[in-house]
Amino acid sequence: MAELVFFSGTMDCGKSTLALQMNHNHAVRGRVGLIFTKLDRAGANVLSSRLGLSTGALEVADDLDFWESIVSRATAGGRIDYLVCDEAQFYTGAQVEQLARVVDEMDVDVFAFGITADFRTELFPGSKRLIELADRVQVLQVEALCWCGRRATTNARVVEGSMVIEGEQVVVGDTASGLEGQVEYEVLCRRHYMRRMTSHAARVAALSPEVLPFDLEVCPVPPLPITQAD
Repeated sequence: MAELVFFSGTMDCGKSTLALQMNHNHAVRGRVGLIFTKLDRAGANVLSSRLGLSTGALEVADDLDFWESIVSRATAGGRIDYLVCDEAQFYTGAQVEQLARVVDEMDVDVFAFGITADFRTELFPGSKRLIELADRVQVLQVEALCWCGRRATTNARVVEGSMVIEGEQVVVGDTASGLEGQVEYEVLCRRHYMRRMTSHAARVAALSPEVLPFDLEVCPVPPLPITQAD
């Protein structure tokens, strides 16, 4: 019986690597699948891992209808056993519902991979809908680590060296050049996210003559602003 499975976690926990491995494992057993991705750091129409592995993929536009696309391929004689959907946090809620329909009505497995929450610790729309609809949600076992060595649970956005908590939800960072190259992401434990203590800020604090080594964990950091819900 086909399933909709959501593999989730923070950055650096191996989601894209697992997506590539999942596709390989099914393909070598004779199953036929399609790979989808959106806003991959390596560019359009590619699924890439930070380990350097990559493969071609179909780029997901906001107006893509997964149901119509898969039905069209099937009625044209194409065989589809499974879908690998990377960067699923960027999919719309409607697209996640379409994927669920593909599973239920066409008996096609869907393996979705994505970051759970954004740099503000708020759920991405695609991830939220996947958590609500998936048959299974699996948190990846490869733990990303904060600079302090603790398990990282949050994704921090760093603009020109400073952590930010405001801005557009979707900004592709960690790129080689251009304006977006000024944006980086770093995984942090909750403690250091709340203190806005990135690895760079920690190094600066450690070098400060006013901060003793054993005071590094409690050095003052401006508090996060409290905003009211709309």
